[in-house]
Amino acid sequence: MPHAKVATRRRSATPTAAAPSSAPAAKQVKLAKPVKKAAKAESALAAPAPAPTAAASPWPPVSHRERQREAKRNAVLQAAAQLFNERGFHATSLDDIAARLNVTKPTLYYYVKNKDEILLQCVSKGLTMMLEGIDASRAAGGKAIDQLMTCMQVYARIVTMDFGMCLIRVGDEQLPPESRKELRRLKSAIDQEFRRLVAEGVAEGSLQPCDPKMTAFVIAGALSWIGRWYQPDGEYTPEQVAQQCIATLCDGVLRRPAAVIADSAVSAPVPQPKPASGKAKTRAQRGGG
Repeated sequence: MPHAKVATRRRSATPTAAAPSSAPAAKQVKLAKPVKKAAKAESALAAPAPAPTAAASPWPPVSHRERQREAKRNAVLQAAAQLFNERGFHATSLDDIAARLNVTKPTLYYYVKNKDEILLQCVSKGLTMMLEGIDASRAAGGKAIDQLMTCMQVYARIVTMDFGMCLIRVGDEQLPPESRKELRRLKSAIDQEFRRLVAEGVAEGSLQPCDPKMTAFVIAGALSWIGRWYQPDGEYTPEQVAQQCIATLCDGVLRRPAAVIADSAVSAPVPQPKPASGKAKTRAQRGGG
């Protein structure tokens, strides 16, 4: 009997001896999960972080601001030219210009220094427009008479516009000496261009013999005066004014038979300018407009 009990104990101990071998395996399975989590954490650390979003600026780009400033500056000059033409230079104040633009007077100083500078810029714009138009007609080529007619049309059209009209109505007498000298230089360039075209027209036979200097004065003087009397709300458009004035200058006002016109063109004497010396030069002989 005692032997049987021992055998029974041995048989019952056999299953319990296998338990230690299975316990570590269970633990290994459970420990595999933290390893996966660590791998995910390492991959998250290795990935680049997203770039921070730049804050939106309430200011426009520099180029846009510069265009805006130039547009506003031109608006100041345009309003000033209109008021100078309507009231005169001395009767117009910076307060008047600011009121027309719906801004305060200090705002104007961001774009211009003073009223003298405004006038200088206005008349300079008028002269520049004329010179650019004349240069374009010359670049287009063709006969001298064609270029001359185009230049006359450009001139007549610009003196009906705000800056060209300001050039004629206000003039440069209100400016400081240095500014006045520069503007008269530009005026002289226009005068010289008219003289050149008249002389070439005579040489090619499209114009009758004449003194190019005096003829250029007559043309520029007649067309400039349009800026004195032209009214934007008047009876004629700027194109009609230019067309009729140029036709009168070129065709004259006398109605004559064709044969008489041809004879007079051949026999008409060409006036010669008198020699000038010293301080006796007239404004016309100095090349002034």
